[in-house]
Amino acid sequence: MIAPSAAEAAFRAASKERILVKDGPYGTAIQKLGLQESDYRGNLTVNHDQKGNNDILNLTLPDAIAAVGRSYIDSGADLLATNTFNANSISQADYGTEGLVREINLAAARILRAEADAATARDGRPRFVAGALGPTNKTLSLSPRVEDPGYREVDFDGVKAVYREQIDALLDGGVDFILIETVFDTLNAKAAAFAAMEAEEARQQRVPVMISMTLTDLAGRNLSGQTVEAFWVSLAHVRPLTIGLNCSFGATELRPHVQILARQADTLLMVYPNAGLPNAFGGYDELPETTGQLIHQWAEAGLINVVGGCCGTTPGHIAAMAGAVAALPPRPLPHVQPALRLSGLEASVFA
Repeated sequence: MIAPSAAEAAFRAASKERILVKDGPYGTAIQKLGLQESDYRGNLTVNHDQKGNNDILNLTLPDAIAAVGRSYIDSGADLLATNTFNANSISQADYGTEGLVREINLAAARILRAEADAATARDGRPRFVAGALGPTNKTLSLSPRVEDPGYREVDFDGVKAVYREQIDALLDGGVDFILIETVFDTLNAKAAAFAAMEAEEARQQRVPVMISMTLTDLAGRNLSGQTVEAFWVSLAHVRPLTIGLNCSFGATELRPHVQILARQADTLLMVYPNAGLPNAFGGYDELPETTGQLIHQWAEAGLINVVGGCCGTTPGHIAAMAGAVAALPPRPLPHVQPALRLSGLEASVFA
C-alpha cells in the first residue's frame, strides 16, 4: 500500500475546515488577450497554424500563463489546474505539435507550481496544483462513423499511453494531483485513471486523482450515455480524491445533478460550472455576483467541498464564489451502505 502524499493529506485536512476554491478557465482568460498567430507560435519552428493552441503558450508566453494563475490566486483560489486541457498527442496532432507534449506539460506544471509556492510563502496558506487532462477529441465508446457503429479511431491501450505520457510530464513538473476533467466518455476517463495508477506503481508514489464529468443534456447524461449515478459507480473503485461536474451548464442547471452526487459519493465533491448558459454569440453574460449567490445556495444546502469556475468565468467570478462560501461549512461526506453497485448507462444497486 502506497501512503497518501503530503499534498493529499494537506488537501483533505483543509477540506475539513472550509470549502476550498478552484481556479477558473485559462481559455476564457487567453481569449481576452487578443493574441495573434505569431504570439502562439513564438520562436517555435512548426509547419501548422498555431492560433487557438492555448497549450503551446506554456512554452511561448509563459509569463502570460503565470499571470492568469496569479490572478486566480489573488481572487482566492486554493487549487490551480494547469493550462494543459489539450496537451496530449491526440489533440496536439491537429497543430503538428505532438512532439512537444512533454515540454508543454513540464512547462505548464512548473509555471503554476512556482505561482502556488510563492503564494504559500507569502501568507502560509497551502495552495495546490492539479495537472489537467482533457478528454481528447477521440472517443472510445462511440464510433465517428454513423454507418459503422463498431468502428473506433483509437483503442484503450493507445489512449492510456497518450495519457501516461502527459501524466508523467505533469508529475515531473511538480503537480500534486491529476485532474481528469470534462469527461464526456467514461471509457476515456477510465483510460486516464488507469494511466495514473500505472504511474503511481512505477514511481511508488501516490498519484491522487480528481475526476469531473460533463453533461450533454439537462437529463444528466454524458455523451456516452451514462447518468451521473452510473458515472460515479463506474469510477468509484479508483477512489478519487474528488468527483464532480464541470462545464456544460451554469450553476442553476447543474444543481439537481450536484444534489445526486452529493448524496451518493463518499468522497470530496468538486463542481465548477460555467458562467450561466451561452448567449446567441457564444459568450457568457452571468455576472460574478449572480454566480456567487447561486454558489452560496449550494453551500448553504451542504452540497460542495470544492468549487470553481469553467467557461466564461473570470477572476471576478472566482472572487465572488470564494466570498460566498467563506463562512459556510463544507459538505459532510455521506455514509454509504455497503451494496453491490453495477453500472451500464444507468446504475443498479443490489443491497
